[in-house]
Amino acid sequence: MASLHQLFLLADHLKLSLLERQRAVILNLDSTKQDGHIRSSLSGLKTGLDALEAGNDDSDLDHSQDLSRLRRQYDDLNAQFSSNPSATVPAQLQQPNDENLREDFAAAQRRPSPGQNRNSKNVRFRDNADAPELDAEEIANRAALLGDQERYQDEPEGTPDQSHLDNQQIHAHHKQVIKDQDEQLDALGLSVRRQRLLGIEMGNELEGQNEMLDDVERGVDRHTSTLGRARRRLGDVARKNKGNWSWITIGILICVLVLLIILLK
Repeated sequence: MASLHQLFLLADHLKLSLLERQRAVILNLDSTKQDGHIRSSLSGLKTGLDALEAGNDDSDLDHSQDLSRLRRQYDDLNAQFSSNPSATVPAQLQQPNDENLREDFAAAQRRPSPGQNRNSKNVRFRDNADAPELDAEEIANRAALLGDQERYQDEPEGTPDQSHLDNQQIHAHHKQVIKDQDEQLDALGLSVRRQRLLGIEMGNELEGQNEMLDDVERGVDRHTSTLGRARRRLGDVARKNKGNWSWITIGILICVLVLLIILLK
């Protein structure tokens, strides 16, 4: 039969499991992979608690109080496990029975946020095929932005059965779970940074296209102005030529009239 100390450690293990489940929900990870183990641990805690209560000596006041406290913890753990995984873990389940696990509880409740890489890279279009190729560093940076290495995965690898682990192994397991979640969060942060750099690259390319369109628009405006001036000049020449032809016609008619007068005389 399990001792009271072992049952308190099992209760701490269940608290950590519920905190990790809530942490997985916040990180958009699969929060149901340990449900079977949590359910099994809850059943083991209830069985051990029932056995201790059945053999309890009411004359031992401290032992009875510990059993009552453990029963309350079991009720809270069972209620929390049956609720929505995204529900906030009550404050009484966020404190360990064993002070040696306080660091693990603090780590399980941390909510690290991925940093933002503020380094940006300018990208320019090549206007013709004869322009110089990108250098090796730029090619490597592009490959890093669009590459497949260290892809973030939403689902972590399966967790091993912990039903037969001792206290030290449970302690080490929870440390490893928290470390794995931190690594997954780092991978997610790296993916976000790459997406941000890719967005900056696309923005720079759009800016380059806008500059090219502005240049084309200015060229069109210049050609339009040139065509307008040429049209005005052609109009002036046409008007002048029209006036000249009128004078030539008048001169020819005068000459014909003079010849007719001479001939008639």
